[in-house]
Amino acid sequence: MKVVIALGGNAIQLPGSKGDAFSQLKACNQTAESLFKVLSDPGVKVALTHGNGPQVGMELLRHDIAKDKLPPFPMDFLGAMTQGYIGYMLSQSIRNVFAKHGIIRGVATVVTQVIVDPSDPAFENPTKPVGPFYTKEEAEELMASKGWVIKEDAGRGYRRVVPSPEPLDIVELDEIKDIYEDGKIPISVGGGGIPVIKTDEGLRGVEAVIDKDLASALLANKLGAEKLIILTQVDRVYINFGKPEQRGLDRVSLEEIKRYYEEGHFPAGSMGPKIKAAIKFLERGGDEVVIASLEDAADAVLGKAGTTIYK
Repeated sequence: MKVVIALGGNAIQLPGSKGDAFSQLKACNQTAESLFKVLSDPGVKVALTHGNGPQVGMELLRHDIAKDKLPPFPMDFLGAMTQGYIGYMLSQSIRNVFAKHGIIRGVATVVTQVIVDPSDPAFENPTKPVGPFYTKEEAEELMASKGWVIKEDAGRGYRRVVPSPEPLDIVELDEIKDIYEDGKIPISVGGGGIPVIKTDEGLRGVEAVIDKDLASALLANKLGAEKLIILTQVDRVYINFGKPEQRGLDRVSLEEIKRYYEEGHFPAGSMGPKIKAAIKFLERGGDEVVIASLEDAADAVLGKAGTTIYK
C-alpha cells in the first residue's frame, strides 16, 4: 500500500503549550508513538507531510520584535526555517521509536519548494490563517499598526491571514520519490512547501503560505499513492457541525462530499481545505481519503476510523 499522511498542528504542538522547543519535541515524540504501527509496517510505503502555521506565526512575531536590531526575514525564508526544525523533530522522534523497537527504516527530511502561479487570485485576497489567535480589539490594533490583514477564524477568534495560492508542482519531487520508492520515509512539503514562482532568472520565493492539505494531495497524486490520510484534532468529518442536527460521516462518496462542500458545511478556516484537498486527490486519480484523529492513525490507514471518502 502507498500512503501519504498529512499531520495537523496537534502533531507538533501540544494543546495549551506556549510552543517552546521542548514542548514541540514532546508532541513529536508522542506523534511518533501514535504512528509507529503504520510507519513500521513493511507492507506500507509512507510519506509524511505536516503543517507549520503556529510555528511561522511565532517566527513572524519573533522577527518583528527584533526588527530594530536584526533585519526580519520574509515568509518564504521562515517557511524554510520551520520546515527544517519541524522535520528535525519528527525525524529524530521516529528514529528513536524505531530504535526502541529494533526497527531499521530510513527517515529523511526534504526542505521542499512548491511552484505557484504569480497571477493566482489568492495574492489579491489573503485567506490563510497564520500565527496565534487575537481578540477583536487586538486584531484592530495590529491591522492599524502593522497593516496586517486579520479575519475572524471560524468563530474561534481573530488571526492574521496571508495569500494561499494553489500548489502547481513540487521542485524536489524526484528526490522525494527516490526516498519513498526505496521504502524509506520522506518528510516533505512541510507547511505546504515554500511557495516559489518561475522567473526568467530562475525560481524565486514569494510572501504566501500554501495550504498543507492541498500540497499533500498534490504530492500523493504525484507519488502514485492510493490513500491520503489527513490527521487532525477531530475524530471524523461532521455536517452541521456545532448545531443540534450535527452528524458525523463514516463513509461518503466523492459526489456526496462535493454536495456538502457546495452547501457550505465546511468553513474555510477549519475543515474546508481538507475537504477541498480530498476532492482534488480523488479527481486526479487517488482511491481514498481518510480524515481522522492522530490517535486513530493506524485504524485510519485500514479504513476502520475517521471518515473515508471514496470515488
